[in-house]
Amino acid sequence: MSEGPMSAAPDPVAPAPWCGPAPSGAFRLHTPAERLDAEGCLARLPSGPAGTLGARVDAFFAARPAGPALLVGALPFDPHADDALYQPERQVVATPGSRDDRAWLRPNAAVAEPSEADYAAAVSRCMARLGQADDPQALHKVVLARSLRVETATPVDPQRLAARLGEDASVTTYVVPLPVTAAEAPAWLVGATPELLVSRRGTAVVSHPLAGSARRWHDPARDGAAAKALLASAKDHDEHRHVVEAILDTLAPLCSRLHAPVAPSLHATRTMWHLGTRIEGTLKDPAVSSAMLAGLLHPTPAVCGTPRLPALEAIRALEPVDRGFYAGAVGWTDAAGDGEWHVSIRCARVQGRVLRLFAGAGIVAGSEPALEVDETAAKFRAMLDALGIDDVRAA
Repeated sequence: MSEGPMSAAPDPVAPAPWCGPAPSGAFRLHTPAERLDAEGCLARLPSGPAGTLGARVDAFFAARPAGPALLVGALPFDPHADDALYQPERQVVATPGSRDDRAWLRPNAAVAEPSEADYAAAVSRCMARLGQADDPQALHKVVLARSLRVETATPVDPQRLAARLGEDASVTTYVVPLPVTAAEAPAWLVGATPELLVSRRGTAVVSHPLAGSARRWHDPARDGAAAKALLASAKDHDEHRHVVEAILDTLAPLCSRLHAPVAPSLHATRTMWHLGTRIEGTLKDPAVSSAMLAGLLHPTPAVCGTPRLPALEAIRALEPVDRGFYAGAVGWTDAAGDGEWHVSIRCARVQGRVLRLFAGAGIVAGSEPALEVDETAAKFRAMLDALGIDDVRAA
């Protein structure tokens, strides 16, 4: 019996309304060690959930599309939602933008959604959902986010914003075009992340999760004290342990060798201290691609919680603003299966004169609502500093 159109397999190389001619430097991924800039769009990877990413990428490259053997783009936070990856027309060498700040934008308004008080109340409700520490099925951690909606007098240049974020040499800056309807202005995800979800080069795999954070200070003594307090914090070590264990549990069946330090170390950006653990492994099967690994790992407890499904349910119930591509992943993958994916934090959705900034904090037993408000405020600072915004705490 012949199959009808409803049962036909999707075209592995598909155009899409948001995948057309794009401004110069439309995609940017600049790590401390490497730079990837790409222009234009030849074809879109048919969208789907994270669990099917590896298979869809394999099908795309098996169809042997003309052009670069490369896909770039972003995964949304929700692992069941559609991703946004595409084949660029070409890779380019980016040129530095203007550093004259006299013409830089200034905000007209910044509104917290939810307010700090409402976020603190949500943290309290979240803590009430947490189960007993000795029950492996109970909810142990939830990463609860809040956002700031910022309006500016003039449209925001995403590349210029990324260049300002890149003044912190410790982070990975990114600009990724996002799907929009035909009637909407172009939209971008712009950010500066310190966190590597996963990279794959041949059979070598690396992940560098961060969980457990503290604000940095200009005063060296106070800054050093904050770092020491983070290293000594049982609450932050517990939060970090959930992330590392989840990644190790996912990678272990796929690797012939897998190593992680016994204890996390400090990882510093210009505005934050983090607890970090560098995980390194060797794949058993070289056919396991970076796209497959990203689909399996995302979202980690560093941006979601643990166990994953109850944490996702709590986030949907407690957060008033949909995350979209915040706390997803941005990166690239090629036809050989190599690639690199970074957790899309310290970011904003940019569309015309409107930006929506996001920040989250891990809620575990022992969390204090006021301190989680402070942590999210500190995590906003990288983006706020780049925008020239001094303070939004009254919002």
